[in-house]
Amino acid sequence: MKLTPPTQNVFYISAVLAILGILGKYAGITALAGSAFLLILAAYVLLFLGNSMKGF
Repeated sequence: MKLTPPTQNVFYISAVLAILGILGKYAGITALAGSAFLLILAAYVLLFLGNSMKGF
């Protein structure tokens, strides 16, 4: 499998999702606290897809 860099949009979306997950977990934002793990998981899955699929 040949890895490619993700597009800027995919990178920024995954970074925002990860930051929201971290804020939900450690900053105590109650609206995000219940889904903090899922937000971080979605960020990493999106970043993985961006690296493994060309043009994604």
